[in-house]
Amino acid sequence: MQAPLAQRSLLGCAVGRIGAARAVQPLRAVRLDVAAAADTERLRLHNLSPQKGSRRDEKRKGRGYGGHQGGTCGFGNRGQKARSGPSVRPGFEGGQTPLYRRLPKLRGIAGGMAAGLPKYVVVNLSDLEKSFEAGETVNLEAVKAKGLLNISGRDSQLPLKVLGAGELSKALTIEAAKFSSTASEKITSAGATASMVAQRKKWTRKAHEKTVREMVAKGLDYKKEIAKQKAARAAAKAKAAAAGTV
Repeated sequence: MQAPLAQRSLLGCAVGRIGAARAVQPLRAVRLDVAAAADTERLRLHNLSPQKGSRRDEKRKGRGYGGHQGGTCGFGNRGQKARSGPSVRPGFEGGQTPLYRRLPKLRGIAGGMAAGLPKYVVVNLSDLEKSFEAGETVNLEAVKAKGLLNISGRDSQLPLKVLGAGELSKALTIEAAKFSSTASEKITSAGATASMVAQRKKWTRKAHEKTVREMVAKGLDYKKEIAKQKAARAAAKAKAAAAGTV
């Protein structure tokens, strides 16, 4: 026997209000249980665990009727995820632009670009204080010879930078490509000498084109001049090698 129309309408309104109230309930905060051996144990990452009952093991998927899980075996009725073979690849969002392509690219080391790579090999004043005597000259070759730097690969081509950690009490002659402000102050107060070493000029297209224009204006051929410079360096290197073997 059906209820009167008025009662049915009231019942429908009540159910609708209950459903709306459930739909707008705020998300509950995730709680963590502490799997500590004692109450006095300090809170650490290794003794945190999810709340009991909030995580369940993944249900084992069967293969056919032999798995005793019915015809679909937990895969559902048809669809891409119910087929054999690979499923949806990670990051795929159905064809729309995925999140990893919507976000901007990062700069520096986070994006794998050269802006985040080191530009110097560094040494501190405390290391120079321990390894060098007063009156000695400190440069990149001397620092390597003392074993203060063990560098290879790309770092072997980088210039030296002196940092200000530690104290310096010896009058050294320090030759480096760059000094920190603290290191410069401590070197000056210790009576040592800090001399800047000229660095290799960074190649840029703008500077290169300017150099070519200037050489053309003087009536010189850029390629021929570069070839002459390479030949002169090779001859000087060969002469130095021959002098060392004699």
